[in-house]
Amino acid sequence: MKDFRMYFRFVKPYRGLVALTLIIGMLKFAIPLAVPLLLQYAVDDILLAELSQDDKISRLLELIGISFVLFVVIRYPIEYFRQYFAQLTTSRILFDLRNQLYGHLQRMSLRFYQERKSGEIISRMINDAERTKSIVETGMMNVWLDLFTLTIALGIMFSMNVTLTLCAIVILPFYGIAVTKLFKRLRSYAKSRSAALADMQGYLNEHVVGIPVVKSFTLEQHEQKQFGIKNGKFLDRAIALTKWNALTNAIINTLTEIAPLLILLYGGYLVITEGLTIGGFVAFYGYLDRLYMPLRRLVNASTELTQASASLERVMELMNEPEEIEDEAGAKPLQKIAGKIEFQNVSFRYRDESDDVLKNINLTIERGQTVAFVGMSGGGKSSLISLLPRFYDIQQGIITIDGQDISKVTQISLRSQIGMVLQDNILFSGSVRENIMLGNPQGSELLMFEAAKRANAHDFIMSLPDGYNTEIGERGVKLSGGQKQRIAIARVFLKDPAILVLDEATSALDLESEHLIQESLQALTNNRTTLVVAHRLSTITHADQIIVIEHGNIVERGTHDNLMKLDGSYARLYNVQNL
Repeated sequence: MKDFRMYFRFVKPYRGLVALTLIIGMLKFAIPLAVPLLLQYAVDDILLAELSQDDKISRLLELIGISFVLFVVIRYPIEYFRQYFAQLTTSRILFDLRNQLYGHLQRMSLRFYQERKSGEIISRMINDAERTKSIVETGMMNVWLDLFTLTIALGIMFSMNVTLTLCAIVILPFYGIAVTKLFKRLRSYAKSRSAALADMQGYLNEHVVGIPVVKSFTLEQHEQKQFGIKNGKFLDRAIALTKWNALTNAIINTLTEIAPLLILLYGGYLVITEGLTIGGFVAFYGYLDRLYMPLRRLVNASTELTQASASLERVMELMNEPEEIEDEAGAKPLQKIAGKIEFQNVSFRYRDESDDVLKNINLTIERGQTVAFVGMSGGGKSSLISLLPRFYDIQQGIITIDGQDISKVTQISLRSQIGMVLQDNILFSGSVRENIMLGNPQGSELLMFEAAKRANAHDFIMSLPDGYNTEIGERGVKLSGGQKQRIAIARVFLKDPAILVLDEATSALDLESEHLIQESLQALTNNRTTLVVAHRLSTITHADQIIVIEHGNIVERGTHDNLMKLDGSYARLYNVQNL
């Protein structure tokens, strides 16, 4: 029930549209209820009446004229607006739901994404969210309209013949028993199928992105087999759901067909004994269809709503994921900063049950300084710099920028003043222009060109087929590593942050690209506080401070010359690389 209450928050703004759709729907469903009565009139008062041929033809033409106006002229706009408003309502609710889901995902921490497959998240946002529209369209509209049709049909049938109506509804208790028994397991089958689909989509998304690895290791057959296993798992669960649906429909349809046989037997008897006219029998038989068609739809609606509720549960699980990194109550924007950074007794671990990755870190970085972090892989260098923009929260200590505790300022204002250039910068499908403008979407064309020139990117961009309008493909696949890195640097130039973070920004590049990018980075670091993580120690010998981190501890700090004289960990690393 909690999930439904949350979902109805999205329905509430459109309750007027829902009500309007229901009113129009009542008119739509009420019109066909006149058909059996028209048939009764045609049989008893026209075809079997003692009238002249001309009178019969005249009355029949009148009846056809009235029916044409009712079923064509009046019903057409009613049918159109019923469909239009129903689809409009569900589409708008889905729009709001997906928008809020996406906004929620934007606020989730990096840990959330590291622990989940992107394909599974996408599946919940697209497939499961799409299925939830049945809750509105079926549960809040069609079910009530079918109940309305049932009530009117039963009322008319009772007014025509009470005993015949009781005969018609004698099997309804069996309907209730069947639905109660059969739908208990349907929800679990539906949820299991959705989970298998999400798992398959997660696998597919991950391995489509990694197709270069698949081809380089000639893993096509292996991948085909692995995907076949995922696909087979989904097939098994889909078939299990299909079997249960088929069983449900078979039982319900069999029960439904019993009623016409009972009416044919008892109704025929009443006609023979002259307790019922032929027109009355035809009309009653017509209402039988108006009674059991809504019943069938209600059973199908139960199936649909059971599956929709399973999907809703998965959507709301995603919606209810806690935002691990949140602004404190009363958090203030971080004003324009100079760039002094302090780590005071900082300890950090990724999970409560794991060991500390960083232990009692104390470090002061003055405004405009370049500080390099070096050490063996796994020592804690990248973990330390990821704490500055609050990608993770520390368990102990305090981190300040210009004396302001970063946990007490808004995340957006904090991150807006930190620029990051990573080893593997993410570019998005779209044009070169669009990717650079991400650094400052409100920036001018002139500023974008200036940022590209300062990043040594302008010349190669102009050599592309469409210049700045060239489409670069997903993750920038149409560009070389050096080109992608220069666009990423141009993006940071356009952002113009006070603090710069470089995490192995040149380690994966060839020497020529590295030379161009080092020039760009040198220009980028001017008058900025810069934190550098580097494996190539030759690139950070100019740093104002070099911090050596081992097993989460700072073991050495100083300039390149001082650390070489100390002949400790840094000197050993540097000498090994030179050799």
